Amino acid sequence: MTPTPAATPRNSSSPYSSNPVPGTSAGSIDAQELRSAVSRSFDATLAQLAGLVAIPGIAWPSFDPAPLERSAQAVADLLRASGLDDVVILRCDKKDGTPGGPAVVARRPAAEGKPTILLYAHHDVQPPGDPALWDTEPFAAVEKDGRLYGRGAADDKAGIMAHVAAYTAVAEVLGSELGLGVTFFFEGEEEAGSPTFRTFLEAHRDLLRADVIVVADSSNWKVGIPALTTSLRGLVDGTVEVQVLDHAVHSGMFGGPVLDAPTLLSRLIATFHDDEGNVAIQGLVSQDNVAVDLTEAEYRADASVLDGVQLAGSGTIASRLWTKPALSIIGIDAPAVAVASNTLLPRAKAKFSLRLAPGQDPTDAMEAMREHVQAHAPFGAKVVFTPGESGSSFLTDTSSKAATLALWALGEAWGVPAVEMGIGGSIPFIADLIEVYPDVQILVTGVEDPDSRAHSANESLHIGDFRNAVVAEALLLARLNADGLA
Repeated sequence: MTPTPAATPRNSSSPYSSNPVPGTSAGSIDAQELRSAVSRSFDATLAQLAGLVAIPGIAWPSFDPAPLERSAQAVADLLRASGLDDVVILRCDKKDGTPGGPAVVARRPAAEGKPTILLYAHHDVQPPGDPALWDTEPFAAVEKDGRLYGRGAADDKAGIMAHVAAYTAVAEVLGSELGLGVTFFFEGEEEAGSPTFRTFLEAHRDLLRADVIVVADSSNWKVGIPALTTSLRGLVDGTVEVQVLDHAVHSGMFGGPVLDAPTLLSRLIATFHDDEGNVAIQGLVSQDNVAVDLTEAEYRADASVLDGVQLAGSGTIASRLWTKPALSIIGIDAPAVAVASNTLLPRAKAKFSLRLAPGQDPTDAMEAMREHVQAHAPFGAKVVFTPGESGSSFLTDTSSKAATLALWALGEAWGVPAVEMGIGGSIPFIADLIEVYPDVQILVTGVEDPDSRAHSANESLHIGDFRNAVVAEALLLARLNADGLA
């Protein structure tokens, strides 16, 4: 996932404070010893992360599955090396009968009266794309200027290592006093859309049952400022095809009385936004109630907007990223320029991606998109609407014990107040977690920052923030072990 942040600062305890978070027992954890344990093994943690980056595990059907299997095995070996005995590699079949990606699951059962926390990340990665756009080899971790470069260095193999390193530190410091149940769930097909995720949850409902789930696949507010992601937009996608002719005809002999399909498709796409750039699909949830300090200059820098390009939409920058819908065309089927001929093209197809504001029902949004397309068919062209995938939005209950502890731990680890952050991206499988485990407390964390460039060339991880993320999770685990969720 590639998030775009918008956040609200939140008060936190002072850096390295001995003051307990409200509702917990003073002196119940040794924060400095946990920090020292993380530091002692941090070079080894980075080396292990580099080893994972070197494995090009891609779950897309068009790629060799062998590296993905090696990736799962390497993750399983890391978990066993951290002292866990109950480690398995599991998978479920897709709807077409082909095997899903290999997931790695490891468990440490909870002691009597202690809660269980599930730590999620994914070991599969995006394809590297054009190698000419990379300054380093995509699948070789390279440290430069305080960052670690490589595909998966941030998204999401760093999430795996944050979980493993935090647990290892806690187990070392607490020893026999560690009674917290810990389950690791490292998915192997997230970047391919998690096609078997719900089936996997249903098949292994008891194995994965927990009181708290930490999804480490998001971002921090910026380098040096940690965040808990409390809001995610939902998502629907699909295709729109415009048909005008039974077959292609000569553009000179027949051009004029009828417009070609790409032109009419372009006219249809143009109706998706108003003159300001706001999404113009009727019936979508849209709010402008985010009070944050995110300037246009900061957004332009983070998003690499070219000089002279005007920003789209109205309202605050944060609301346009967080609580308003966003509609993009992410693919068009039409002949490439290099092979174009002088013909009127009979049909053209586009794929849309519609991000949904929190509170938006995906089914309603898909129907609104369908109705708009049918009502705006240009020049009477035949329009075929095909719905695709959908996913629900997410809102964290920040009053929950788990969220309170997480915000405290982040502030302690970084030494500055943590923020509650909404992101423009989506993690649709979180809706599955909520449906299967309705009473669970879900925390969305991450190790990325606005310049991590996940999914893009030159993906990287800020090493200092990565260390802090490990410390924060170690503090969270230790506090849950000491005080539970009461």
